Amino acid sequence: MSWGTELWDQFDNLEKHTQWGIDVLEKYIKFVKERTEIELSYAKQLRNLSKKYQPKKNSKEEEEYRYTSTRAFLATLNEMNDYAGQHEVISENMTSLITGELTRYVQELKQERKSHFHDGRKAQQHIETCWKQLEASKRRFERDCKEADRAQQYFEKMDADINVTKADVEKARQQAQLRHQMAEDSKAEYSSTLQKFNSEQHDHYYTHIPNIFQKIQEMEERRIVKIGESMKTFAEVDRQVIPIIGKCLDEITKAAESIDHKNDSQLVIEAFKSGFEPPGDIDFEDFTQPMKRTVSESSLSNSRGEGKSEPKFGGKSKGKLWPFIKKNKLMSLLTSPHQPPPPPPASASPSAVPNGPQSPKQQKEPLSHRFNEFMTSKPKIHCFRSLKRGGAGPEDFSNLPPEQRRKKLQQKVDELNKDIQKEMDQRDALTKMKDVYIKNPQMGDAASVDHRLAELGQNIEKLRLEVQKFEGWLAEVEGRLPMRTEQPRRQSGLYEAQNTSAVNSCAQDRESPDGSYTEEQSQETEMKVPATDFDDEFDDEEPLPTIGTCKALYTFEGQNEGTISVAEGEMLYVIEEDKGDGWTRIRRNEDEEGYVPTSYVEVYLDKNAKDVYKSLQKISE
Repeated sequence: MSWGTELWDQFDNLEKHTQWGIDVLEKYIKFVKERTEIELSYAKQLRNLSKKYQPKKNSKEEEEYRYTSTRAFLATLNEMNDYAGQHEVISENMTSLITGELTRYVQELKQERKSHFHDGRKAQQHIETCWKQLEASKRRFERDCKEADRAQQYFEKMDADINVTKADVEKARQQAQLRHQMAEDSKAEYSSTLQKFNSEQHDHYYTHIPNIFQKIQEMEERRIVKIGESMKTFAEVDRQVIPIIGKCLDEITKAAESIDHKNDSQLVIEAFKSGFEPPGDIDFEDFTQPMKRTVSESSLSNSRGEGKSEPKFGGKSKGKLWPFIKKNKLMSLLTSPHQPPPPPPASASPSAVPNGPQSPKQQKEPLSHRFNEFMTSKPKIHCFRSLKRGGAGPEDFSNLPPEQRRKKLQQKVDELNKDIQKEMDQRDALTKMKDVYIKNPQMGDAASVDHRLAELGQNIEKLRLEVQKFEGWLAEVEGRLPMRTEQPRRQSGLYEAQNTSAVNSCAQDRESPDGSYTEEQSQETEMKVPATDFDDEFDDEEPLPTIGTCKALYTFEGQNEGTISVAEGEMLYVIEEDKGDGWTRIRRNEDEEGYVPTSYVEVYLDKNAKDVYKSLQKISE
C-alpha cells in the first residue's frame, strides 16, 4: 500500500491532508501547554492553601499542635505541599518532553513537507512542459501534412492542364516534393517527441511521483507516530509521579491513623489541670438560730480572746469549694485581679468612712439566692494573693495553680539546661581553639580567648544557680522539699459566716499570703497529721520586727482577709512599709496584725529599725 501508486493523481488532496496533520499536531501542542498551565496553577493554589493553614510562628496556634489530631492535620498540610510539588514536576516534564519536543518537530516537519511538495510541483511542471512540446510537434506535423497534400493536388492539377507551361508544372512539382519532405521531417520530429514524452510520462507516474509521494507518506506516518509517542509520554509523566503521590496519600493516611483520642484527652488534662480538689458539701445554715462566727483558717480580723480560744486551722476539715470553671464562675474566685486599696474618705468623721467595696451585706437572704449569687456573680472579697507585691506574674509562677505551676517550672528548668549545654559547647570549642593556639602560636594568640572563656564560665555558673533555684521551687511543688522561699506569715482570726461573700474568701483558697499555692493539710485529707502539729510550726515563728509607728487618720473596717480594722487616732506599729501597691502592714499586738491602706495612716519610720529590717530580709533571702 503506497501513496505513489494508489494516489498518483491526488497531489492536491495529499497537500491538504498533510497540512491538516500539521494543524492537528499544533493543536495537541496547545492542549499540552494549557495542561501544564493548569498543573502549575493547581500546584500554586495547593501551596497557598497549605501555607494559609500552617501555624504561625510565635502564636497561640503552635501550642495547639501538640495534640495528635492537629499534628495529623499539620502532616496533611506538609504532604499537600509535596503533592503540589509533584504537579509542578508534571508541568515541567510535559513542557520539556512534549511541548518543547513537538514544537521543534513541527518546524522540521513543515520544512520537510515544503521540500517534498516542491519536488512534486517541479515534476509536474516538467511533464507538462513535455506535453506541450509533444502537442506543438503534433500540430506542426499535421500542418505540414496538409500543406503537402495541397501542394500535391496543385501539382496534379497543373500537370493535367495543357494550357500551363512546362515551367509552371515543374515549379508545382518541386513545391509538392518540398512539402512532402517537410511533412516527413515533421513526422520524424513528432515521432521522436512522442517517444520522449511517453518515456518522461512513464518516469513521472511510475518513478518520480511515487518516490515523492512515498516520502510524503513516510513523513505523515512519522508525524502520526510522533503524536502517538507524545500521548504515551503524556500518560507516562503522570504515571511517574503516581508512586510519590501515593506515598503522600499514604503519609496522610498514616497521620490520620496516628490520631490518638485518649492521648489528646490526656493532653487536655495536662494543659488545664489545676491540681485543686473538687468542692465539698455546703454546710447547712440554720436561720432559726443566731448566726455564730466561725473560725477561718487564714483570717487576720480575729479578736484577741477568740484568736486564742479557737483551735487554729480548725476549719480545714470542711470541704473546700475549689473552682474549676471560667470567668464569672468559680474560677474567678481564685484568679481575681489585684485589688487596689479603697480611697481615703472625704472627711475624718467615722460616720463618713465607707466600708469599701468589700462591705458585707447585713441583710440575710435565702440560701438559694446566696448560692445563685455565688455561682454567677463576680467575687467581691479578694484573696490575700491580690495584696502580693507587684502586679506582674512572679518568677516562681506562684500565681498559677499547682499543676500548671509544676509544668511551667519544669519547662523553665529544661530551657535553662539547654542554655547551659549551649554555653558549655561554646566553652569546649574555645578550649580546643586555645589548645590549638598554644601548640601553634602562629595561628593565633591563646590569651585572646581567655576573656571569653571567663565570661562563659560566669554565664554557666549563673545559669546553674538559676537551675537550682527553679529546681527548688519545682521540688516544693512536687512535695519533695519544704517551703524555703519566704517565711510563712502568722495568720489567725475569725471569719464572719453571715457575709454573703464568704465563699470568695481565701479560707477556701490554697494560696499562702505571699501569693503561692500550698496544698491542703487536714486530718481528713492527704497528710493525716493532727492540726496541733501544724499549728506549732506557726507558733514557733519569730514575729517580724517593727520598723516604726503609725497613726490612723481614718477609721478602716478590715473586711478582707489579711486586713485589720483600725479606729481613727489609734497608734499602731509598722512592720512592713508600702512597696508600691498602696498597702502598709501594721501590728496592734502579738496576735493582731494585717494590712491597711497607706492613705488611711500616717507613718513614722525608725531609720535604724528600718535598716535592721532590710538586713534581716537580705539574710533570710
